[in-house]
Amino acid sequence: MLASACNKRGLSIVEVLITLFLTTVGIMALLSMQPQSWKAASRSDFMGRAAGILHSELERNEIWIMNPNNSFAVACDSTGHNLFLGTCARTLYASSQTTQQAGDVPFTVNTTVAPFGASTNAWTVAVQVTWPGNTRGVRETAVVSRQETFRQ
Repeated sequence: MLASACNKRGLSIVEVLITLFLTTVGIMALLSMQPQSWKAASRSDFMGRAAGILHSELERNEIWIMNPNNSFAVACDSTGHNLFLGTCARTLYASSQTTQQAGDVPFTVNTTVAPFGASTNAWTVAVQVTWPGNTRGVRETAVVSRQETFRQ
């Protein structure tokens, strides 16, 4: 038989200590990444919710403008039922409720509607959604025109 197959010495205490040390260093490295992962998960949750609010706000404004029967409001409507020509800010919650629920975060939605160039039939809609701790948020702009086929 080979000499290594007959070796029945086992592991020395030095080998065990080195293994324990390397395992401990690996676990500590993983634990040090935990706060960053929670922060990244929180940021992606906020961005996902804000993107959903942004999308619905942009679509709501687009649908309102496309219908030739709708007119612009004379004052900023904080409920968002009418479209205001200019800049309007309102607070929305991810839960889609009118008041803040447990665990809800308030999102500030700034919507700006302005005429598109010299055109009398097109408007630029710019929406920015921010949340506490993030003043840049997410933003998107769309050019919308009246469509006779959307008349209701």
